[in-house]
Amino acid sequence: MQAHTPTSDALAKRNALTLALATALGGSSPAIVVSLGGLVGQSLAENKELATLPVSLFNLGLAMGTIPAAMIMRRVGRRIGYILGAGIGLSGGCLAAFGIASWSFVLFCLGAMIVGMYGSFNQSYRFAATDAASDAFKPRAIAWVMTGGLAAGIIGPQTIIWFRDAIQTAPFAGAFLGQAVLALMSMVVVSFLRPAPVSVAHKAGGRPLSEIVRQPRFIVAVTAGLVSYGLMSFLMTAAPLAMIGCGHSVGAAALGIQWHILAMYGPSFFTGRLIGRFGKLPVTAAGLVLIGLSAAIGLSGIEIAHFWATLIMLGIGWNFGFIGATSMVTDCYRPEERTKVQAANDFLVFGATATASFSSGTLLNTGGWVIVNWMVFPPVAIALVLLAWQHRSKSAIPA
Repeated sequence: MQAHTPTSDALAKRNALTLALATALGGSSPAIVVSLGGLVGQSLAENKELATLPVSLFNLGLAMGTIPAAMIMRRVGRRIGYILGAGIGLSGGCLAAFGIASWSFVLFCLGAMIVGMYGSFNQSYRFAATDAASDAFKPRAIAWVMTGGLAAGIIGPQTIIWFRDAIQTAPFAGAFLGQAVLALMSMVVVSFLRPAPVSVAHKAGGRPLSEIVRQPRFIVAVTAGLVSYGLMSFLMTAAPLAMIGCGHSVGAAALGIQWHILAMYGPSFFTGRLIGRFGKLPVTAAGLVLIGLSAAIGLSGIEIAHFWATLIMLGIGWNFGFIGATSMVTDCYRPEERTKVQAANDFLVFGATATASFSSGTLLNTGGWVIVNWMVFPPVAIALVLLAWQHRSKSAIPA
């Protein structure tokens, strides 16, 4: 049988748009958990130092779910896998709401972690968009999917506003029921996803994963991705509590997170084109520099403007750094290797993110907002050095 050679990116564009809409729905879950997780944690946890534990467990679920999600999709395909993932998101939201209604911190944490596992399916949308895409269209396909996060940045906070008081005896439980409804809606959307044609030669085989992950360019791509995502989570988790600790209102903290999420996804409208014009390495490096700049702003003061500017700059830096790093990963594997390599990348990235989220709350309690910001610079410097080395070496081996 001859390999299918696409004559255009029509299928890739259709799937990218479908996945962008799914991202708008499923991507609202992090906004809801991050905005409310610490606040609900403070009201339910006996030990207030555990207030950010639900957010950390959300990130842990995100890391834990990457490999099972990849195995499921490898066995049943993207479409069925994403439908099952949305079912996980539905159950997690319902459990979190029940945990709040029953004043159970344990059940709420478990629900948050299950919602995180749903997120591991959502995060692979960006890779799924490249399955049928040409090499030239891949960065734009990733960016198209990420634009759905811009809508998620609006849908998530609005879900909180509309549904947080839906259950009068359980504040914020309604918001998590709203998250469950959004997961249910995403089931319908992902059912329109169409598989990419794959030749017989691409259905099996490929190099051992241990060989692929030892590629210098894979190491650089993963490092850039985990630094971009890990530091974003690190600062974002601490910022709302730091704002409240500095005397700012809960509303100001929530609005800061909303602006942060909009900044995370808003640049996606042109990030793909920037990568096409300037290259993956320069755009990724620019993102890391902006993340470092966000920490510098955080060190410059504790007024609302300082916090908001930190979160906005952090969001833009994450967008450039994460989309650039994701594009770099797509150069490291052959079509038949994509599932296992994507899963390995996401496990490393979101494992680091979970670690960063756990350490963020501890550092904030022990050292304060200043220490949290100072901790950003060493990882950024390491990632930038690796990117510079990769740029100068010109010795990457073709995948």
